[in-house]
Amino acid sequence: MKNNQYYRDPKINCESDLIYIPSDDTYLITDFIKEKLNTNSFDDIKLENIKNVLDMGTGSGIIPILLLIIKKENRNFKANIYASDISEVVLKCAKNNELLNGFNSQINFIHSDLFDSFPNSLFSKFDIIFFNPPYLPLLDDSEFPKNEKDLCWDGGKGGIEIFIRFLNNVKEFLNLTHKGCIYYISSSRADQNTLERINKEKGFINKIIEKKHFFFEDIFLNKLVLSKI
Repeated sequence: MKNNQYYRDPKINCESDLIYIPSDDTYLITDFIKEKLNTNSFDDIKLENIKNVLDMGTGSGIIPILLLIIKKENRNFKANIYASDISEVVLKCAKNNELLNGFNSQINFIHSDLFDSFPNSLFSKFDIIFFNPPYLPLLDDSEFPKNEKDLCWDGGKGGIEIFIRFLNNVKEFLNLTHKGCIYYISSSRADQNTLERINKEKGFINKIIEKKHFFFEDIFLNKLVLSKI
């Protein structure tokens, strides 16, 4: 069901060049959220079954902040909002953006390299996970030395190494009782064939739900659900 409610865009301030500034791929996710999160459901998932939502690699914090804005307007959406990032500098920016939008400590921030530092208390916790991973393929390891700024875009070999690491542990943190799902961004520049194969090997069904062409690539918003629960 399409949502007719208007939700304002979060105010975002990114002062450091280490922070991924919201871009076309980000807005694929935020526009989808605003379209699909209505009074009773999100993308045909009943709101009463959405208790915990995670934004992995939150960057500026635009996605969890948007979810807080929606919570304020939609009394049926009561999910706890979590956001994680590998960079403490980035998390500080996201926390400042939360304050900038009139919220204080309503997002549960986690400093972690993917799931590495997540506590066991979050096992089987998340009904929905959003992830806009670094997805550009690194052509030559020697040509591009790794630094914190590279973390915004460097998806490793084939542009899928970060997402594969994510897949290796995500089942432990998905709530399988209500068929927890993942929404993530991928690019036509990445190794799509290998990504599709690994998704299947991990027991997931992948569906492309939005697609946009930007200059030299197609950007996909994908939905992952487990094939058997």
